[in-house]
Amino acid sequence: MFDSLSEGLQSAFKSLSGKGKLTEANMRDGLKIVEESLLESDVSYSVVKDFMSHVTEKALGKRVLLSLRPQEELVRIVHEELVATLGPVDSSLHLNADRPTIIMLCGLQGSGKTTTCGKLTQLLREQNIQPLLVAADLQRPAAIEQLKVIGDQLGVPVHTETDHKDPVKVCRNGVDRAKKDGNRVVILDTAGRLAIDEELMSQLKMIDRKVGPDQVYLVVDGMTGQDAVNSAGAFNAALELDGVIMTKLDGDARGGALLSVKQVTGVPIKFIGTGERFDALEPFRPEGMASRILQMGDMVAAAREAHRIVDEKEREELEAKMASGEFSLDDFKGMMQKIAQPGLMGRMMGLMPGMSQFKEAMESEEAGGQMRQIIGLIDSMTPAERKNPKLIDSSRRTRIANGAGVPSPMITQLLKQFDTMKPLMQIMAGKGTGDRLSMLRQLQNSGALTDPRGGAKLKQSTGKRLSPAERAQQRKEREKLKRKMKRKR
Repeated sequence: MFDSLSEGLQSAFKSLSGKGKLTEANMRDGLKIVEESLLESDVSYSVVKDFMSHVTEKALGKRVLLSLRPQEELVRIVHEELVATLGPVDSSLHLNADRPTIIMLCGLQGSGKTTTCGKLTQLLREQNIQPLLVAADLQRPAAIEQLKVIGDQLGVPVHTETDHKDPVKVCRNGVDRAKKDGNRVVILDTAGRLAIDEELMSQLKMIDRKVGPDQVYLVVDGMTGQDAVNSAGAFNAALELDGVIMTKLDGDARGGALLSVKQVTGVPIKFIGTGERFDALEPFRPEGMASRILQMGDMVAAAREAHRIVDEKEREELEAKMASGEFSLDDFKGMMQKIAQPGLMGRMMGLMPGMSQFKEAMESEEAGGQMRQIIGLIDSMTPAERKNPKLIDSSRRTRIANGAGVPSPMITQLLKQFDTMKPLMQIMAGKGTGDRLSMLRQLQNSGALTDPRGGAKLKQSTGKRLSPAERAQQRKEREKLKRKMKRKR
């Protein structure tokens, strides 16, 4: 996401590093690279000028020029200005308490509008809310069938009326059905066109006036650059949009539309689509997006992804096992199966500070194949071997390798990887986010994250021994976790 913009900004910051003396001249050279990066990323010219005027005013101030770390000061200034440009945004849906909340999605054909209905549905289902989808795109029969398939995949009802040609009537009937069936949210999938025309706008205005949606969102393709900004302006003039959902930001989008929409149209970006899967829709956070653009990671989004695959009960059980040292190959396999979901590790790596360079490696077919081989190896072991890998001698290795159809040395690599991970998991149990990130950076430096086959050793302490009090505190924390798990059982 936004690789060219991120690289350009990093180049600007590096141009200031190592300067014996920072002057207004070389600061202006760095700012020029920032401006060029924004323009090359297809950011609106007016937005670039406004952005650079604010950044330049702050960057050429006496405080920055006299700073011992001017590069860090410039990063801070650019980050603050990116947040101001992108925000503020309220990404909550503000659902009604006494009646169904009606959400109307509109947009041009090809923007991903119908698929976004499914992604928004997935977000609601994660909050235990069952929406009703209404197929109001009567111009394109394929859109109705597509929405029905999405409804079947997600297990949600879809209201369709193939015998009607009036989208207003279909939408009204859908809302009535939601009231009758007790659905808290109704999502209207309206018609699109290849381009904005009077017929399309008249139909959308009619639905807006007659059905009265609580929120109207425009779905735009982030890869269309400034055309997305122009579309947002035209739709907002007709409908008074509540927000924009920008899709396809996982592709070659240069980022210009994302940075321009709010400033040019005044309409905030509410959600962003970062993949084809239904779980690839995120509530938009200006702070997190600014950090991603500057390659600083987004730990809030990373934590959200983690909670999606491991619920609270599973997390607590794993914490207790890790703290007590009972973490087994079965637990390891369970973790591998969860993180082997298509695209998940790539997304997680892209959101963590300093890990974005591993994104492509973790999404490669080779990495996926290695994970599947590891799972197959563990499946070939007996329950006793999975619980206590020390039982695996030479003859057992041969049996396991034959059962999994892999060379015997792979078992040695797996056990090395497990020996690396087990103490790491025990150390990380009960730690905060900052401490866990530090441990992950150790793994990064050791090479364990770049080689899924494992074998790298975790860097240990430089010699400091734990005091009796520190060891007692660690035992106390482990016992506390165990007691907590027993109470929950």
